Amino acid sequence: MTPFRIGLRSKLALVAVVLLALPWVGYQYVQEMERFLLDGQRQGLIATARAVATALHERPQLFGRMPGSSAVSLSDSLAPGEEVLELAIASMPQQPADSLPAPPPAPTVDGAAEVGAILRGLERSTARIWVVDRDLEVIAHSGSLVPPKHDRNGAGPLMRLWRALLGQVGQPQEDVVAQLTDASPPSGQAISGTLFGATTSWLRPVGNSEVLVVAAAHPVWVADKVQGAVVVEESTLAIQSVRDAAVERLALLTFAGLAIAALVVLGFASRLSWRIRRLRDEAESAIDARGRITGLTAASTAGDEVGDLSRSFSTLLARLAQHHHYLESMASRLSHELRTPVAVVRSSLENLQLEALPPPANTYLERADAGLRRLTRILARMSEATRMEQALGTTDPEHFDLRAVVAECVQGYRLAHPEQAFDTELPDGPVWVRGAPDLAAQMLDKLVDNACDFAERGSAIRIRLTVAGQHAELSVVNRGPTLPAALEGKLFESLVSGRRSEHPDEPHLGLGLYVARLIAGFHGGTLGAHNLPAGEGVCFAATLPLGRAGHDPGEIRQQI
Repeated sequence: MTPFRIGLRSKLALVAVVLLALPWVGYQYVQEMERFLLDGQRQGLIATARAVATALHERPQLFGRMPGSSAVSLSDSLAPGEEVLELAIASMPQQPADSLPAPPPAPTVDGAAEVGAILRGLERSTARIWVVDRDLEVIAHSGSLVPPKHDRNGAGPLMRLWRALLGQVGQPQEDVVAQLTDASPPSGQAISGTLFGATTSWLRPVGNSEVLVVAAAHPVWVADKVQGAVVVEESTLAIQSVRDAAVERLALLTFAGLAIAALVVLGFASRLSWRIRRLRDEAESAIDARGRITGLTAASTAGDEVGDLSRSFSTLLARLAQHHHYLESMASRLSHELRTPVAVVRSSLENLQLEALPPPANTYLERADAGLRRLTRILARMSEATRMEQALGTTDPEHFDLRAVVAECVQGYRLAHPEQAFDTELPDGPVWVRGAPDLAAQMLDKLVDNACDFAERGSAIRIRLTVAGQHAELSVVNRGPTLPAALEGKLFESLVSGRRSEHPDEPHLGLGLYVARLIAGFHGGTLGAHNLPAGEGVCFAATLPLGRAGHDPGEIRQQI
């Protein structure tokens, strides 16, 4: 099961999601500012009530009524069961009947008219003002809870979307304004505390909306007695409008900033991932399937960490290329350097063979000659791979019949190995491939030599040539030990051998299959090996494209 992986751009996008917390933080800040404005509004209403009450202090004539004038009682606005007026009267200190002062004379001034004239100067404010006497009867009132120039279009589309996300669905703005217009006067229960000389303030909702009515009451003193109260009310429509506008601006700025940040992060992540992928592709293309360094990565001039990594890769591949070139040329250098001392030893041995030596010395002379011959064969095989690589680079490919080459080679094998049986399976017609016939014969020689070295005594080596589609397959099968797991993937590398030879003096440097692989690559094909299904032997198979496939000579050389 493939593990779940998250790309670099996805990780940076997840990091950018943290910016979504900014609208929530901003909304909390707006709510805090709303509470601050609400507290400021309450303090302002208390100051207004105090100012109006100050204008009414020590003026008892303002709280009298002319005979026949109508009066409005706040007790009419009580909810059933409140009985606030009775509660307020019962809570007042009672005096004996004989100590009660004489009732004041009938007023000669209409107090309601005087108070109304004072309140008319405050009608342009956004508050509604009530003046009540000690009996909770309204002397005068003015103003409205609905601001005259209030925007009745309601919240904007972003605010409505935000409320929908929060699950807050309020009443339509028209309903709220209608409820404010028809809002009842303050209840006597709320004012009862003011009639005892205390300045009070309170909040009351308007229907099911978010809008509240903020009220403040201040007592009116005549001498040392509370003669009435001034009540100032104001709605929070203005605060709500300011809050909605602030939330909308906050949402616009936040989402605009989030969009810009997301684009910047996405562009940065795309650029970074593109640079990393390009570095990966360059590193993979610098080494071919056989482990050769075919090119170097372009060192980046960027000053960041990716640029440092690119330069490190380029330096590392350059050093590996130098070391690989040294290893490839080591065999030819050793062969060249050892030829001169080998020639000196050979000439010395030849001169010694011409001299009359005692019989014990001839034994050592023969051993030295055998060792020299073995060393000569080692040097020849060490330089064989180098010569083969150089020859493949200069050989011009041609069309030839692979079947005829294989048939001719099999006849030679039967003469060279009379003790070994060979079975052939060849097609009836010619098999045309593009390459070099002598190199194809040399590749088959390497495979047959390897099969003869591993084949069981008395078993036959089977050489088969088949055609499937646009490819020809040349296979050599022998019965014997299977391929060890330690050589898996390394069998066709240079200086790797798993042979067992019956002749200890015959050197095997593991260059035969390496040369065979080079020849198969020259022909545009591949060379592989696998154990037989029953585990009774090994099959080496070279897959070569047919000549009709049309390989260009330059392309074939490039595959080597």
